[in-house]
Amino acid sequence: MDTENPSAPPHAQSRIPGKNHPHRHPHSGVVHDNARHTTRFTVIGNHLAQHPELSGLAIGLGVHIQSLPTGARVDIKTLAARFPEGATRIAAALRELEAHGYLRRTRERAPGGRIVTRTISCNQPGHHRTSADGPRTPARRPAPDDRPPRKKLPAVPRPAYPSPTLLQTATDLLATLRRHDPRLLLSATDTEHLAPGVAAWLERDLTPTAVQQGLTTDLPLVPLRRPAALLAHRLAAQLPPPPPFRAPVPPPDARHPLQTCDGCDRAFRSPAPGHCRDCRSDLPEAALA
Repeated sequence: MDTENPSAPPHAQSRIPGKNHPHRHPHSGVVHDNARHTTRFTVIGNHLAQHPELSGLAIGLGVHIQSLPTGARVDIKTLAARFPEGATRIAAALRELEAHGYLRRTRERAPGGRIVTRTISCNQPGHHRTSADGPRTPARRPAPDDRPPRKKLPAVPRPAYPSPTLLQTATDLLATLRRHDPRLLLSATDTEHLAPGVAAWLERDLTPTAVQQGLTTDLPLVPLRRPAALLAHRLAAQLPPPPPFRAPVPPPDARHPLQTCDGCDRAFRSPAPGHCRDCRSDLPEAALA
């Protein structure tokens, strides 16, 4: 009689589709296949490559610019000819890099007297060189007692009726300006100062979109050292005129109540009792008669 072999291996379990694939790595995510570079490489900090606020285009342009030799052209026209993105997107990405300290633009006078723009690429924002060829040294933070006093922001217009709803709309509008230009990142103090000026614009029959366009259109390409001062100047200098006065128009179906004429007892419509048109003595027709 046949007997069961206790040492026989159990039946192999069937593989569930999509699982236990023989060529699939047990862990998900990227796997690096690295080789050490010995020539033609650039050291890029993770603070740029993994920046949490920069766009992918800005990170890519930052890496490209840091890999270029000294003296290479990095203006918008040159970069637009090199990459498929248009000049508008490249200009916006360059402004992102400026806002986060990876680019600085300075204007200098050339030997011939011509003013030229010099672009400085910073591979580690917050540091600077003591000279063109000197060693890199950390930027010295001024002590509290030797900092120059901060100038007050220019005055802004005030709304005639500063309702809480109007001021809240103005505050929300100012908080979203950085989405249109990263350089327009405002502090809470600056926003509180500018909000009445934005409310004065909104009070003059302007939509929030129109106010946003008025504040962000044609901004200078140079770094904005104090964006709140620029916005305060625009709010005061470009304040639109007040809307023309419009007298309230009664609805077309509004009719006065019927009144009885004190002179002839005829019914007529009028907001108050008195005389009808034929019995009134203050009309031009009565004077001619």
